[in-house]
Amino acid sequence: MRYVVEVDGERRTVDVTGDEVEIDGERLHARLVDIPGTPVSLLTLGDRVYRLIARRGDRRGKYTLSLDCRRFAVEALDERTRAIRDLSAASAAAAGPAPLVAPMPGLVVRVNVAVGDAVHAGQGLVVMEAMKMENELRATTAGTVAAIRVEPGTAVEKGAVLVELG
Repeated sequence: MRYVVEVDGERRTVDVTGDEVEIDGERLHARLVDIPGTPVSLLTLGDRVYRLIARRGDRRGKYTLSLDCRRFAVEALDERTRAIRDLSAASAAAAGPAPLVAPMPGLVVRVNVAVGDAVHAGQGLVVMEAMKMENELRATTAGTVAAIRVEPGTAVEKGAVLVELG
């Protein structure tokens, strides 16, 4: 089965056949084993082993993965569903750049842009620390930085506007 997997805004094609996966043309042996009584699974890809915790997101195909203590926002959809979502999104695209808002409460560690900077969709704008992990927050649309509402060291609540794009 072929999947289109988006990890922090970057798309990859993943083919799964039995106990093998092909990721962007590289074929690897894969195995996933749950550790009983814990949310942790062991993922073996080729000769590497990873600790994995997967949490379902707010809609089909969305997950938050913690892979060896690094957190990733992931969307994994089969080719057909991905194509339908892309077509739906294209016809319902936002009219303009969306502001960057805090997805959770946390502490601003770094601001990677300045007012007037041109940014592209997927570009890292702000680094936040939440639950003792650093998370890079990325622009969902292209635009120009119109205002920065936070600075490093600022504690923010979920939904707070961090960067406004124009």
